[in-house]
Amino acid sequence: MNKFEDIQAFVAVVEAGSFTAAAERLQADKSAISRRVAALEDRLGTQLLRRTTRALTITDTGNSFYQHASRILADLDEAETAVAQQHGELQGRIRVSLPLSFGVHHLRCPIADFNKAHPGVQMDLDLSDRYVDLLQEGFDVAVRIGKLDDSSLVARRLFESRLVICASPDYIATHGEPGKPEELSKHQCVVYSGTADPASWTFIHSDGEQQRVRVNPVMSANSGEMLLEAAADGLGITLQPTFLACSYIKSGKLVPILTDYQLPVGTGYAVYPPTRHLSYRVRAFIDFLVEHFSGVPSWDCY
Repeated sequence: MNKFEDIQAFVAVVEAGSFTAAAERLQADKSAISRRVAALEDRLGTQLLRRTTRALTITDTGNSFYQHASRILADLDEAETAVAQQHGELQGRIRVSLPLSFGVHHLRCPIADFNKAHPGVQMDLDLSDRYVDLLQEGFDVAVRIGKLDDSSLVARRLFESRLVICASPDYIATHGEPGKPEELSKHQCVVYSGTADPASWTFIHSDGEQQRVRVNPVMSANSGEMLLEAAADGLGITLQPTFLACSYIKSGKLVPILTDYQLPVGTGYAVYPPTRHLSYRVRAFIDFLVEHFSGVPSWDCY
């Protein structure tokens, strides 16, 4: 068997956490991946992985070999990319995890521009609001918005993500406009269910003290776009990121309210695992995003 492919299979199994996931990543049969890892162990004369019906663990020797092997594969990938760069072209695949709504609205065009500038790069995009394990699932980079719970990731700041509270002109005409945060409890609200406590909205006073207000949800959904449409139809007040709400506000479908009160500000990041060698093409893509989002985001200019 090919020694390089044996090593590639072993590294994929360790990073993906299973033979099945590694086979999917390498687009190969699970049995072929298993044979390659077994052949590698036979050639080295030692066990690299412990296999049981319930778990797959790496031995101390296997972990040591993985550290060397992953660097070898990364260096080979880097060498190939460096040669391609000498001819002015990036090459290879970039696997990217993107938040669904933000990806569709604000990353579709810049990614297309990056692709046009570097036609030798194949973009493999996963658009979902689920949390993905970058290393285990084989992603090169992810765009994430908000607090980074996984401190092991390397992060590049891209943009600030602001929130806005808004309602339709018809809703305000019918139900009135709240003048203070605590008055929200008397109003109908449509809330995003993807937070730990959707019915609790946070305001920040000038002294930094936080005020949490309980609202009255008449609808909850895991889609900000669904909630914005509901709010535009007059169903209630909603709290949304400006990168989604801006077009509704610019068109007049929604009106910002409680604008004298400060709301929490999040941050958008490009993140990648520190154990994954950052190739030229991934570095170029991240640098491209940083440059694209420099300055005041377009969605905050309403």
